[in-house]
Amino acid sequence: MAEGNGTEVFVYEQVVILISCALSFFGSLLIILTYIIWADLRTTPRKLLVFLSVADLLSAISYSVGVWKVFHEDSWDCIVQGAFSTFANTSSFFWTVAIAIYLYIFIVRSSQRGADSLVLYFHLVSWGVPLGITVAALCLHKIGYDASEVSVGWCWVSIKAPDHVLWMLLTGKIWEVLAYVTLPVLYLLIKRHIHRAHAALSEYRPILATNPTSNSLTTMADRKLTLIPIIFIFLRSWSTLRFILLLADSPVRQHPVLVTLHGIGNTFQGAANCVMFVLCTQPVRARLANVLCCRGQAKARGADSQRSGSAGNPSHADDTAAPRWLDED
Repeated sequence: MAEGNGTEVFVYEQVVILISCALSFFGSLLIILTYIIWADLRTTPRKLLVFLSVADLLSAISYSVGVWKVFHEDSWDCIVQGAFSTFANTSSFFWTVAIAIYLYIFIVRSSQRGADSLVLYFHLVSWGVPLGITVAALCLHKIGYDASEVSVGWCWVSIKAPDHVLWMLLTGKIWEVLAYVTLPVLYLLIKRHIHRAHAALSEYRPILATNPTSNSLTTMADRKLTLIPIIFIFLRSWSTLRFILLLADSPVRQHPVLVTLHGIGNTFQGAANCVMFVLCTQPVRARLANVLCCRGQAKARGADSQRSGSAGNPSHADDTAAPRWLDED
């Protein structure tokens, strides 16, 4: 519960948002692990997704600390948590837009070399700008306790700072709004280009129009290109809405439902990316299913081997188990 006129954070809100943080943490981690484990999946777009997942991972950790503790003052741990979440959250905005820019140049402009040449600049901007903003905010003592007015327990820009609105814009909101505009435009252009290319190919190669696999892949890609900006805007819009209500000095910003949606929206991005780019991506999903199935079969084989070994000669069972295991794998 916040002091004074701050927003009260209820226990059930903490529980729900901590679950969201955990899902985002494990979702981001799964994206990173699939990239590390399977070398043939290491495309440049997926590499950019990994960097986005690193930012989302840091966001999930830093937000979970704030939600767990629900800070009440400008303590040192409040400032540290606020600095990490500010950096990670802002970096996530930049990497999300960077991926859209890369796909636009790669697909619409048909320039893989041009798209790849931007990766270094993506790093400089997506890590450098958030870091510079965070360091400046720290040096000017702008990060601190915000009474959960535009957060849910965690620290961000100190509500006591006379220019806190300006710093709220610089440390997140202005980049959030720019992403609202940029993402739909870029993904709409990509979708239109893909539809035109598919229509042109279908005209000269009618088999493409009747090929179930081709239609399925095109439909899935179309859905993802539609869902990416929609999900991003849906998740982040609650935070933006509470910021606008703060500017209007409306008590609605303290409504428990809005506070909960804000907490979920700020912390669920990593989980949403995992659903779209791991669970809803057939090659990755198939590999994960294969790993899980293999482990299940391995346990079953091990149990069968132990049962057969106990029924016969234990020493001979142990001698034959290893080569049989190697042959079957």
